[in-house]
Amino acid sequence: MNQDLIGKRAVITGASRGIGRAICETLHAAGAEIIPIARPSEALDELVAAYPERCSPWAGDAASDDLLTFLNDQDRIDILVNNVGTNVPKPMEAVTDDELDLMLDLNVRTTYRVSRASLNAMPDGGRVVHISSQMGHVGSPNRTVYCMTKHAIEGLTKAMAVELAARGIRVNSVAPTFVETPMTRPMLDDPDFSAFVKRMIPLGTVASTEDIAQAVLYLCGPAGKMITGHSLVVDGGWTAQ
Repeated sequence: MNQDLIGKRAVITGASRGIGRAICETLHAAGAEIIPIARPSEALDELVAAYPERCSPWAGDAASDDLLTFLNDQDRIDILVNNVGTNVPKPMEAVTDDELDLMLDLNVRTTYRVSRASLNAMPDGGRVVHISSQMGHVGSPNRTVYCMTKHAIEGLTKAMAVELAARGIRVNSVAPTFVETPMTRPMLDDPDFSAFVKRMIPLGTVASTEDIAQAVLYLCGPAGKMITGHSLVVDGGWTAQ
C-alpha cells in the first residue's frame, strides 16, 4: 500500500506522549510535516529534539482560544488528528460535576472546536481522524462519562463525514482498546483489572501505541481514499462479542 505523506502537514493534539507521540513519529516517518500540539513539558521538548526537521510544535492548552487562533492562521492543514482526551474512571454516583465537565470539555468540546477551526485551512483531500475508543461502541462499568463522550465522537465522525464529503474531506475515527500508556499504566498494573481486560480481548493482549498509529496512517494515506464516516476499531476483538 502507498502510504506516502510527503508534502502533507499534519496537526496532532495531545502529541507529547503515549498514542499522540506514536502518531507523530509514524506520520513523520511517512514524510509528513508534523505540528505537535501539547502543553509545555519535557516530553514535548524531547519529541521536538528527536525530529529537528519537518516539526513545528505549538505549546499550549488544546482547549484554549489561543490554539483556535493559531489554527485559523494556518494556510494549509492536510491532516488533523484529534487525540487529546482524558478519563476519570469512577462509579456513576461518585462522579463530581467538575469531573463531568472536565471530560465533556476535553473529549467533546475541544475536539469539536479544534476541528471547526482547522477546516478553513483544509484542502480537497484533507483527512480528519478522531481518536475515539472501543468505549464509543459499548458500555462499561465505571466509565459512564467516558463512554458518553466517545459515543459523541463517533456521532461527530459520521456527521462531519457526510457534511464535508462534498469538499473532498474524509473524516474517520480510530477506536482503540486499552493501550499501555502513562495514563493507563496504573490501571493495568492492578492484577485484577489487567486480568479482566485480557479476558475481554479475544487476542489476549492490550494494544501498543504503534498499533493505533498505524491505523491512523492507513486512514490518512492514499490507501484510505475511499473511507469516510468509518470507525476503525483496534480492539483485539473486544467489541465483536
